Amino acid sequence: MTEATKPILTGGCQCGAVRFALKASPAKVSICHCRMCQKAAGAPFASFADIERGDLVWTKGQPAFFRSSSIAERGFCAACGTPLSFSRIDGPRIEIMTGAFDRPDHVVPTRQYGTESRLGWVVGISNLPSQTTMQNYGPEKMATIVSYQHPDHD
Repeated sequence: MTEATKPILTGGCQCGAVRFALKASPAKVSICHCRMCQKAAGAPFASFADIERGDLVWTKGQPAFFRSSSIAERGFCAACGTPLSFSRIDGPRIEIMTGAFDRPDHVVPTRQYGTESRLGWVVGISNLPSQTTMQNYGPEKMATIVSYQHPDHD
């Protein structure tokens, strides 16, 4: 991308084999609680930023795809398994998983779908006791951990 087309948002997989950039802001950001999204994300829900396919550029590598239904496919990194996208087959839009963005705090969900499968305990998670990673492991253990994750930038 040139300076004139500087990306709005960037992101990628955990190992860095697949990277992307958006040329425009997402039209919407949502959470999906449906059972298929729970399985695809390996989590209680998935969160997606919806964009036009033409506004997405794969800047490094390409995702692999799994056709999860007769109408949709899900992109992921074949090297590390990071879930990256959801899209309707041959549709004009693609939804990028918000956790894959370098700045996920810039893609805030404004709606929820698939609430028939929402797990009852999800509503109360903000009230659970919590601690930082440093509090959980302690400084001595943290000093010994070497991250192999790609940094949140190119």
